[in-house]
Amino acid sequence: MGWRKGTILILAPSGRDAKIAAAILEEVGVAALVCPDLETLVGGLDRAFGAVIAEEALVRADCRALADFVARQPPWSDYPFLLLGKRGAPAPDALVAALGNVTVLERPFHASTFVNAVRSGLRARHRQLQALAYLQERDRTAERQSLLIRELHHRVRNMLASIQGMLGATARTTGTIEEFTAAFSGRIASLAKTQALLTEDFWQSASLGRILRAELEPFEDVARRTGLDGPEIELGAEIAVPLGMALHELTTNAVKHGCLSVPEGSLSVTWSVRESDPAGDAERALVLEWVERGGPPVRPPERKGFGSIMLERVLAVQCRALIRQDFEPSGLRFRLELPLPATGSERGGALSDAAAAGVQAPPSPPLAEPAGIAPP
Repeated sequence: MGWRKGTILILAPSGRDAKIAAAILEEVGVAALVCPDLETLVGGLDRAFGAVIAEEALVRADCRALADFVARQPPWSDYPFLLLGKRGAPAPDALVAALGNVTVLERPFHASTFVNAVRSGLRARHRQLQALAYLQERDRTAERQSLLIRELHHRVRNMLASIQGMLGATARTTGTIEEFTAAFSGRIASLAKTQALLTEDFWQSASLGRILRAELEPFEDVARRTGLDGPEIELGAEIAVPLGMALHELTTNAVKHGCLSVPEGSLSVTWSVRESDPAGDAERALVLEWVERGGPPVRPPERKGFGSIMLERVLAVQCRALIRQDFEPSGLRFRLELPLPATGSERGGALSDAAAAGVQAPPSPPLAEPAGIAPP
């Protein structure tokens, strides 16, 4: 007889008690395993759901290992034992006390009485294991909640630093209160959209396609003149936030001055994931191309505004991205190569490998220094 779920161990070395008990249990579908000695029984208690022990197997045996097992049970456990005693002779009090959760059954016993006693022990053990599963799930939930709270504090600090940087840079690159209000409000709204996408997934990731659509959809007639083409890719918060802000700046510029400022203009945004080169010459990266056509003639800006600072400093420095802007007569062409994790997942944030292992990861750099993004 091998191990099955809910196995009952039987130790009755004298007579035919072990064989009879095992046969009775097998008839009612309860797995039983006969043990040749006490050492074998103690070694199998952790795997079994209960034990049937004849009194004479313990009276003169060294029961220290059995007593140790009973004593070191965790708080959720109260292991069920069924002690087969002698008729008319009560089991020794010391033996009953040592076993703890024990039911004494005098021999000879009726089969139905024996089966009911064993099933009672099985139910008790099953409930104990359910309690263990509940406690383990509660601990996992508490740990996840703790990780999310730490991540929330981390994200709030970064977001406040980002807002402070945007405030200073917007003030330096706008000429009037009205311009400042419009530009700063738009940037705050863009940041809020990306954060909303991240919080939907417990701060883990946001879809690049959804980030793009969130930026473009508010503008009338844009959908008809915009082509988005690329695979589904989830970006961790450390990438999604600065990239979302950069896409907002590109969108705002296209609506004000570029291809989306005139009815005949069009925009194409394509992206792909370039896998790493086995030789180590190129790392895994997101490759994105933003191509404008049919808008007013473009030329390089005379001064660098917040958008240029965002693209050149935040994406290039914080995200290690390679950026190229070509101001062609037909429209702006922007290309981005942004390194991605080599694990095949772009998820980051609250449940990173370090956090999952209980290690507090170092905070990522904010999107700007506390004093704001300094002009070049």
